[in-house]
Amino acid sequence: MNTTVIVQDILEYVDEHITDELSVDLLAARAGFSPWHFCRVFQWSVGYSVMSYVRNRRLAFAAHELSSGRRILDISCEYGFETHSGFSKAFRRHFGCSPETYRLHAHSDKPLPPSLLCTQKYLIGGIVLEPKFVVLPALKLAGFVLKTTSAAGENRKSIPAFWSAYISDGRMENLHAESFVQKHDEYGVCFPENQDSGEFEYVIAVEIKENAVVPEEYYVCELPPANYAVFSTPPCDAASFPSTIQGVWQYIFDEWLPKSGYEYAPDCVDFELYDDRCMSDTGKVCDIYIPLVKKQTHP
Repeated sequence: MNTTVIVQDILEYVDEHITDELSVDLLAARAGFSPWHFCRVFQWSVGYSVMSYVRNRRLAFAAHELSSGRRILDISCEYGFETHSGFSKAFRRHFGCSPETYRLHAHSDKPLPPSLLCTQKYLIGGIVLEPKFVVLPALKLAGFVLKTTSAAGENRKSIPAFWSAYISDGRMENLHAESFVQKHDEYGVCFPENQDSGEFEYVIAVEIKENAVVPEEYYVCELPPANYAVFSTPPCDAASFPSTIQGVWQYIFDEWLPKSGYEYAPDCVDFELYDDRCMSDTGKVCDIYIPLVKKQTHP
């Protein structure tokens, strides 16, 4: 039998038994090879060692589960990780961010069946997304806060509704009329998830002047200084703007970050920046800022 067909069968078998105990010996026996020969053939065909591939697939399936609202510990145990800590370290090594950060932004579909017969080129709207890198000082913002959760995709409904209400109920006009506003570009900021409640804060805000006095009706927060990768969304019309933004988030966390050599910077936050390019009904663009450090070797 053709080697490609044999290895393809192994890839499909791994997916079908992703929560079972898998080993080199078991998979080699299914392939009809000695373990040594199987490891060589698999590495050459797939580009990963056998058990590295199995672990990566388990992480991909676990990433899909994160939007379900299940406890991260339960997901980690199902996919063969004995502790939350062990799962988090493996997840961060692979995806470049924590499971908690991933499920705030990326809601993976079930992993596609693997195929050796085709190679995907990851495009968003026909455009390969490459970020620019910037360094920003600490930023002080004022605006409005929403408490939401990523469980069952709740944030994908509540955040657009929050923006819609902000735009239509007068809060946007009132905020931009304030004398403390330094710049009128709007920030959509996600703060880290509370691990006990699963809630996180999403803030719509503008940058404020140094030492400005801000009325109590506004929520004030500060973003720490950080190095950012900045992704600009492909131009689109108003109707497809939300889905285009979500598609770029998905691309960042599923494709770009794991292969980039960077990881999500600890104690920092990501945000979307909406400037004049968002004002028209066509050609709308926003920037997504991801705080990064060079990927470290985690114990």
